[in-house]
Amino acid sequence: MSSTPKALFFLAVLCFSSLSAFAENENPGLFMNYYKDSCPQAEDIIKEQVQLLYKRHKNTAFSWLRNIFHDCFVESCDASLLLDSTRRMLSEKETDRSFGMRNFRYIETIKEALERECPGVVSCSDILVLSARDGIVALGGPYIPLKTGRRDGRKSRADILEQHLPDHNESMSVVLERFANIGIDTSGVVALLGAHSVGRTHCVKLVHRLYPEVDSSLTLTMLSTCSTSAPTRSRPKGGPIRENDRGTPMKLDNNYYRNILDNKGLLIVDHQLVTDKEDQALCEENGQEPRLFL
Repeated sequence: MSSTPKALFFLAVLCFSSLSAFAENENPGLFMNYYKDSCPQAEDIIKEQVQLLYKRHKNTAFSWLRNIFHDCFVESCDASLLLDSTRRMLSEKETDRSFGMRNFRYIETIKEALERECPGVVSCSDILVLSARDGIVALGGPYIPLKTGRRDGRKSRADILEQHLPDHNESMSVVLERFANIGIDTSGVVALLGAHSVGRTHCVKLVHRLYPEVDSSLTLTMLSTCSTSAPTRSRPKGGPIRENDRGTPMKLDNNYYRNILDNKGLLIVDHQLVTDKEDQALCEENGQEPRLFL
């Protein structure tokens, strides 16, 4: 995280102390309104904090959406994404697959607000999931009722993440295969990629489409912030960023599909999504009917 060591220690203690709330029941399961007795205001507090943070730092909503994807992609939603690296363990958030992830300090802010109301009760994993849910609402997406009662993990799964999580710029066939391995079919993949309707891409992730020659399928509009001065492979951390969708960059909508059908896919996975007949048909359906995507 980008916070001070003292703040990091504080969050770690709070996250792990939340495990005590489940001590009497080794496998509590997930339920709607899980904290109705132990912390009745939990979901309202998370919602309030998300709304306040969104007003101050709108881009953080993208971070919450990406958090839930990375943390829940393999095995479980256990907030292991928040763990820091140790001498023996590389953290998930420091892997190449997690490039550009940030704003973890806002999870700390939400956790602190909950601790003032009901210390040691709400898990960081539930905070991570519910903040993503409320972040989606802030971006104009649907409200999704979610069960709670998750436990916080103690072990990073960086190796599993690197092995199974697709990279933005892998071929569509590889992406479909990796998702299929965890039970998500083509229509599910197409829907998940719709999250690229919001957020931004670091130009370094487009290096291979810019060097040594510019990909002819990239338009001048798409290249406006990723010029020939964009970072090279030897400078992976710096350089400009570009909004994924310049039409409605702060709204989670189906404009993503209209963009890629108009040959405006920024990342390789977006660009290749319409090269397959089945994928293209799904994109056309999502592009024509907003409710289908949502």
